[in-house]
Amino acid sequence: MKRARQKVVVENEDPQTSQKSKKQKACVYGSGFGESDLHTSMDWGSLPHHVILRIFQFLPLVDRARASSVCRRWNEIFHIPDLWRRFEFELSQPATSYLKSTHPDLIQQIIKRHADHLQYVSFKVDSSTESAEAACNILSQLVNCSIKTLGLISTAKPSFMNVSKAHFASALTVVFVNSKSLSSIKVDDTPLDDPSLKVLVANNSDTLKLLKMSSCPHVSPAGILCVADQCHGLKELALNYYILSDELLLALSSEKHVDLEHLRIDVVSENPGQVQFHTIKKQSWDALLKHSPKVNIVMYFFLYEEEFDAFFREETPVTHLYFGRAVSKAMLGRIGMNCPRLIELVVCANGLQPLDDELIRIAERCKNLTAMGLGECEVTCRGFIEFVKMCGGRLTQLSIMEEVLIPDNDYSLDRLHLEVSKHLGRMWFPDMMPTW
Repeated sequence: MKRARQKVVVENEDPQTSQKSKKQKACVYGSGFGESDLHTSMDWGSLPHHVILRIFQFLPLVDRARASSVCRRWNEIFHIPDLWRRFEFELSQPATSYLKSTHPDLIQQIIKRHADHLQYVSFKVDSSTESAEAACNILSQLVNCSIKTLGLISTAKPSFMNVSKAHFASALTVVFVNSKSLSSIKVDDTPLDDPSLKVLVANNSDTLKLLKMSSCPHVSPAGILCVADQCHGLKELALNYYILSDELLLALSSEKHVDLEHLRIDVVSENPGQVQFHTIKKQSWDALLKHSPKVNIVMYFFLYEEEFDAFFREETPVTHLYFGRAVSKAMLGRIGMNCPRLIELVVCANGLQPLDDELIRIAERCKNLTAMGLGECEVTCRGFIEFVKMCGGRLTQLSIMEEVLIPDNDYSLDRLHLEVSKHLGRMWFPDMMPTW
């Protein structure tokens, strides 16, 4: 009963007594931790400057903007230049896109207060022309920028191609002229043209190291040759095959030029039989390889079978090959004969003729092969095991659909995975087509 009465007294004590009790409790806790420590731990506004800055760096933009309204000090940290060195503008039409578009008011605030702080910038747009035009409008306002990397990314169909070439070129020119230290540019699927490249070279020839410009139909071989001739620090380059030339490879192989590290080539045809592909001379490939012996040469093919005639007739130093459409047995046979540097091969489709001989030839000749992927193809279990046996443990990636493998008198699918696992030195199973 005494305990009950004491409880009632506590619950019904007047506010002054309650406040006094809380202070006493605080003193008790303070005796262990210090009253100032307790106050600091409860006061977010007094967190050290570098701690708040670090928290802001991990927050998404929307949450960071909301946090900036907590107090004046947080708002000041919100505008510290370090937080605006890297920024991605997301531009979309809400009715047609999953992107969360950057708020227009925030965009104007960035242009007004942080344009000269931006260094690593990307624009992500959806399939609408309005989004691409909005990106160009922002680029046109970056007159005080010092951008180092610039990326233009279309998340769906390339909407930048719907923008007028004059508008796009004008917007890029603002960045190319005002940023004197551009090192990395990604402008795939855009109306980039030769005059724009000349402006880029005139202002950033000493700093440009990476240029990705696949599917830019307004760029000519002469335009990209201008880049290779004057940007001697260029280490990575991505372009369409129609721009590739013997002159370009020789320019990249000059004594003034640094070693090229990565060359990506997209070989694309939209209309079967309407494109005649030129052939690159073996001497030009040899010159590039002599100058840059460790260069990775990546080729993506999206051709029809009758359009492969110009390729791999002679030795080609390609290291990574991806075939997005069906490729003939004859073509795969030429790869086995003429691609000794091959590291990775992915074939999405071939037909209904077993590729045993072609795979075995690739295993024999391509001593650097470490990754293989086969989609809609056919290989007998015996032929596949022979291929794996010849490659051995250097095959670090092996992705084969179960439907590709044809059981024979020597091996069933159940036995196949045990035999392949033995030669690879690790457990391996073929990939299975999902049923959902």
